[in-house]
Amino acid sequence: MIRLRGFAAAFILTMFAAAALMAADNVDPWAQADLMPAAELNRQVSAVKAGKIILLQVGFLVLYKQGHIPGSQYAGPGSKAEGLVALEKLVGKLPRRQEIVIYCGCCPWEECPNIRPAFRALKQMGFSNIKVLNLPTRLGADWVAQGYPLTRGE
Repeated sequence: MIRLRGFAAAFILTMFAAAALMAADNVDPWAQADLMPAAELNRQVSAVKAGKIILLQVGFLVLYKQGHIPGSQYAGPGSKAEGLVALEKLVGKLPRRQEIVIYCGCCPWEECPNIRPAFRALKQMGFSNIKVLNLPTRLGADWVAQGYPLTRGE
């Protein structure tokens, strides 16, 4: 009986720890000043195309192929280890002050599995000029429906 109680207590503690980690993953790691409104990025698409701003899609490849913001590069899904490795490879040689804007747009902001891990990874790599494109609903509603440009395919 005592072993069973010990097991139950350990199980409950493990579940609480897992829940705490999941909750922490949904905490926005950026400041309000790190958010870039869609209208602002739309005004700067020419700077993206010229390479002055590095725009990275950190979501799923299928969504990138369906449509992405002109000039953006596919960096891999931030929710997967291989996506974070691809992100690191893509930005590894960039100056740490380079302006980088990341976006996903797969789903409502609070449910996105990709944007927070990608932001954290860039911070850990030493980048200090990172912006997150503010897409609170999804790319379709917050970018496309506003009449902003979209590129299809790769």
